[in-house]
Amino acid sequence: MTAVITDVHYRMSLALIRDLAEAGIRVVVCENSNSQLPLGFYSRYIDKSHLFCSNEYLSELYSLCKSIADTEGEKPALLPVGADTIAALADKSISEKFSTVCGLAVPEKETLDLFNDKSSAWKLASELDIPVPATCLPGESVSEFISSISFPCVVKPVCGEKLGLTAAARYIIAKDFAELEYAYNHFLSLGGEPIVQQYLSGSGIGCSVVSDCGKIVSSICHRRIREYPIDGGPSSCCEAFRSPLLESYAAKLVSHTRFTGLAMFEFKEDSAGNPHFLEINPRVWGSFPLVRVSKSGLPLRWFAVAWNKGNPNHCFTPPPSEFHTCKMQFAASDIMAAVGYLCHGEKRRALGALLDFFDPRVRDGLWELRDPKPGFKYYLSLISKRK
Repeated sequence: MTAVITDVHYRMSLALIRDLAEAGIRVVVCENSNSQLPLGFYSRYIDKSHLFCSNEYLSELYSLCKSIADTEGEKPALLPVGADTIAALADKSISEKFSTVCGLAVPEKETLDLFNDKSSAWKLASELDIPVPATCLPGESVSEFISSISFPCVVKPVCGEKLGLTAAARYIIAKDFAELEYAYNHFLSLGGEPIVQQYLSGSGIGCSVVSDCGKIVSSICHRRIREYPIDGGPSSCCEAFRSPLLESYAAKLVSHTRFTGLAMFEFKEDSAGNPHFLEINPRVWGSFPLVRVSKSGLPLRWFAVAWNKGNPNHCFTPPPSEFHTCKMQFAASDIMAAVGYLCHGEKRRALGALLDFFDPRVRDGLWELRDPKPGFKYYLSLISKRK
C-alpha cells in the first residue's frame, strides 16, 4: 500500500510520513518546485520524492498517482497537507478526475468553504447549540458591539489563510479604542471587513478528527500550554487529553455537514473554564505532530479512509491505537517563548518551558533521533535566516 503525501515543506508533514512508514505503508512525497526547504525529502522514512513544476503541479501529481496505480494494481492514498492543494482537490471536477487514479479523503468544496469562513462556521455552531464568543460579524455595528463588552477584544479577518497570513498574523488583540481602530483598518486594507470578537482569557484547546461522510473515525483533544509569539502565536508546547464535551461538539459539526477528511476544531475557555468554539482548520494543523507523540493512530486512519475509497474491494482496517496523554513541544519555539514570558514577568511559565526542554517525557514535535536529518535542516534554516 502506498501513500502520496504533498506539501512536505511543512514541518507537520513529518509526523504523517513517520507514522505511516512505521505502520508499513510505502511513502512517496512530492513538493512544488518553488519550495526552498522540502523537509520531507530528507526523511529516512520516504521511498521516493518528486519535485513538480509549479505551473503543472496538479497535472504531474495526477500522473504520479496514475503511474503508481498502474504499476502496483492498487490506487495510492493521496494525502494533501497544504491548504492550497486541498482546495484544488475539493473542486468536484478535479476530485472526480483524481478518484480514477487514487483514493481521496478531502471535503467537498462547499463544506471546505464553510469551514474556512469564520462567520459561517460560527452561525452553524450557534444553530447546533455550541457555545461561541460574542461576535460582531461584517456588516454589523462595531460601536454597538463594543458598548456591550469590555476590552480587550480580538480583531480578525473572515479567512486569514486566503489573505496569505501566518497563524500569528491572523488576529490582533485590541486593548483600547485606538488599537481597535488600527486593527480594524489593518485587516480592512488587506481585503474585506474583519470580525470583532469577545476576548476569552482561558486556555486554548482543540479537538482534531478524521471523519468519513459525517462520521468521526478517530479523534484527539489537546490543550495549548505555551505559544510563540507569546501574545497569540502558534503552540510551542501542548498536551493531549480526552474531552467527551469537545468531541461531542466536533461530532455535531461533522455530522451536520457530512464532512470527510482531516480537521481541527479550535476552542477557547472563558475564565470559568467553559469552552467556546473559535474556528475550524480543515487540513493538517500546526500542532499535528502531537497525534504521533500521543500514539493516537490518527494519521493511519486518515490513510485508511482515503485508501478504502480508492480500493473498495481491498479495504484496510487499522489496528487499535495506543493513545496516551502526553506533552509535546517545538524546542526552538518553546525556548523563544520562555524568553518572551521572562521578559513579561511570567517567570513560572518561562521556567516551565526550560523544565520541559530537559524532561525526557516531553517529546519534540520535529526532532527525532531515528530520523534526524529533517530536524538538522530545519534548525540550520532558522540560523541562516538570523544571519
